[in-house]
Amino acid sequence: MKLGFFKYLFLIATFFVVTNSFAQNTREALEKRRIELRNEIRRISELRSSNKKKEKSILNEVQDLNQQIKSTENLIKVTNRQANLLTKEMNENEAKIARFRKELEELKEDYAVMIKKSYRSKSQQSRIMFLLSSESFLQAYKRLQYLKQYTDYPKEQGEQIKKRTIDLQRLNKRLANQKEEKDKLIAENRATRARLEENKKSQQELMKTITAKEGQFASQIRKTQQEIDEIERKIDAMIKASIAEANKESGSTKRDVFELTPEAKALAKDFASNKGKLPWPVATGTISMKFGKQPHPIVRNITINNSGVNIDTDKGGKARAVFEGTVSEVQILKGANKAVMLRHGDYITIYDNLEDVYVRKGDYVSTGQDLGVIATSKSSGKTTLHFLIFQNTKKYNPESWILRR
Repeated sequence: MKLGFFKYLFLIATFFVVTNSFAQNTREALEKRRIELRNEIRRISELRSSNKKKEKSILNEVQDLNQQIKSTENLIKVTNRQANLLTKEMNENEAKIARFRKELEELKEDYAVMIKKSYRSKSQQSRIMFLLSSESFLQAYKRLQYLKQYTDYPKEQGEQIKKRTIDLQRLNKRLANQKEEKDKLIAENRATRARLEENKKSQQELMKTITAKEGQFASQIRKTQQEIDEIERKIDAMIKASIAEANKESGSTKRDVFELTPEAKALAKDFASNKGKLPWPVATGTISMKFGKQPHPIVRNITINNSGVNIDTDKGGKARAVFEGTVSEVQILKGANKAVMLRHGDYITIYDNLEDVYVRKGDYVSTGQDLGVIATSKSSGKTTLHFLIFQNTKKYNPESWILRR
């Protein structure tokens, strides 16, 4: 019966360890995401304050405000999840405390009964007689071991009571800390919601101005899209020229598919197996323009197109390789500063809009290696990386390849 009880305690403790480990990982992930969102909001807020002084485009101002609102809404969701997780953990800990108290009482009762029994059988004479009545040396040895275990058992019970008492004290302390943490999160969320409402009012006022001059803004957007299309035509030409140059060494005239060596095939396979797990091409950043055809985020009746994703980051931010590979091109693209093209077998990653580049054509780079400093636009004040992924000449959505945040 005693063994069954201790086995039960062991299973309960094991369950707590596994559950706490999972909860700890979830807590850390949520806290990491909360810090990232707060940094995004800070960066956008600083950019908006700077642009107000410079009287920048209303379109840029609304786009920044929309992004700040979205990040703020995400921050509220993450903070709510943290608070809900804490509530769940607090309820679980309160239940654990109740169970531990009950277990502690049972242990104390068992211990009291054991001490009484031990006191009754404490006679040294009866112990000696128990040993001397053994029929063999082996039996005497076993009986000696039994007496030793019987003597040690109260000590073990005492240690178990001590351990459970310490566990109970720790749980009580953890519960108090969790309540304090939850109160802070609720207060932060309240303040965040107030800022969100203020931003939404500003958004509505700016949208009235844009609606009144929609034709003028539509013309600006179309002109910007033409410039983007021209840059992407240059990128397409750069890729085909790179493929043709690489294939020339093997005697192939193909301009749209790489001829792969066994090593290049292995690298391509490794790259493909990391889909959805590639690191971000910047240390911190926010996707400000998604992949493919989409309605303009402000003037919705205008369609825009992007062959990659635009990632806004901190001023002075650096582009970094998302996977190991060879620098196949470093080119200056008019209207887009410098672009670095990395080859990973027949996969390609392109890091566009760099003002300073650290690598040269032919260099082999490792995952996470800095490639160059991302340029900051004088007109918008944004530091934006244009990031693209191809397999030969086929475009892919980079969001499907990099880690989700």
